[in-house]
Amino acid sequence: MTSLSITVGTAVRKALLWLLAACLLSVWVFPVLWGLLTSFKSERDVLAYPPLIIFEPTLSNYYDVIFGSSSILPNLWSSTVISVSTTVLTMLFAVPAAYAMARLRYPAKRGSGFYVLATQMLPPVGLIIPFYLVLQKIGGLDTYSGITAIYLTFSLPFAIWLMVSYFEDIPFEMEEAALLDRAGRFRTLWYVILPQVRGGIAVTTVFVFLNAWNEFLFAVVLTGNNVRPVTVAMFNFISVEQTQWARLAAGAMLAMAPVIIVGLIAQRHIVKGLTVGAVKGGGRR
Repeated sequence: MTSLSITVGTAVRKALLWLLAACLLSVWVFPVLWGLLTSFKSERDVLAYPPLIIFEPTLSNYYDVIFGSSSILPNLWSSTVISVSTTVLTMLFAVPAAYAMARLRYPAKRGSGFYVLATQMLPPVGLIIPFYLVLQKIGGLDTYSGITAIYLTFSLPFAIWLMVSYFEDIPFEMEEAALLDRAGRFRTLWYVILPQVRGGIAVTTVFVFLNAWNEFLFAVVLTGNNVRPVTVAMFNFISVEQTQWARLAAGAMLAMAPVIIVGLIAQRHIVKGLTVGAVKGGGRR
C-alpha cells in the first residue's frame, strides 16, 4: 500500500510539472502559432469575429511581402548586413578585451570593469538624441557604418561582460604551463584558452546577433530609406487608416526565420556554453 501511494504521488508530481511546463511554454508558443495562422488568412478572415480557426489558407500575403510592392527582401538584407557586421566586429574586440579583464593585471582594470557594467544600466532611450546628433555631424545617418557603430556601443560591453565569467573559469595552471613552455601570450590564448571557452563564445555570438537583428529603437531613428532593417520595415503595414494584419504576420514569420535557424544550428553550443560554468571548477584568483 505504501509503495502504491509513493508511485501515485510520483505520477501526480510529474503530471503537475508537465502541466506547469506546458503553461509556461504556451506563453511563448501561442503568439507564434497565432501569428503563423494569421499569415495564411485573408484580411477579411483576420477581421472576422469570433476569430476563425478553420479557414481557407492563402499564400498571397507571403507573395506580397516577398515579390510585391511592399517586399521586405531589401530590409532582410539590411538586417543581415547590420547584424553580421555588428556580430563580427563585436566578437573581434570582445574576446581579447574579456580575456584581458579576466586574466591580466593592469592599472585601469577596476575602472574598465565598472565602465562595462555601467553601460548595461544606461537607458537606451536617453542616448538616441546624442547618437543622432553625432551621426548627423559626421554624415553617418542612414548608413551601414553609422548604425553598426551605434550597435557596437551596447553590444560590445554586453559581450565583454558575458564572456569574462567564462575566461575566469579556466584554471590558471593551464595558462601558466603554456607560458612556461614559451608559448607566448597570443599562442596561449589561441591554442589553450579559446578552445576551452568556445561554448561561451558561441553563446555570446548568438546573443549579439539576436540583439542586433531584433533591435528597433535605434534603427527607427537612425536609419532611413537607404538602410532600413526589417524591424522598421514592419511599419509599412501599419497606417492611420488601416493595419494590414495578414501581411504584417507574414513579414514577421519571415523575419523570425533567420533567428530560428541560427538558434537551431547553435543549440548544442548554447546549451554547452550556458552550463559550462556549473561543471568547471573555479580557477579564479
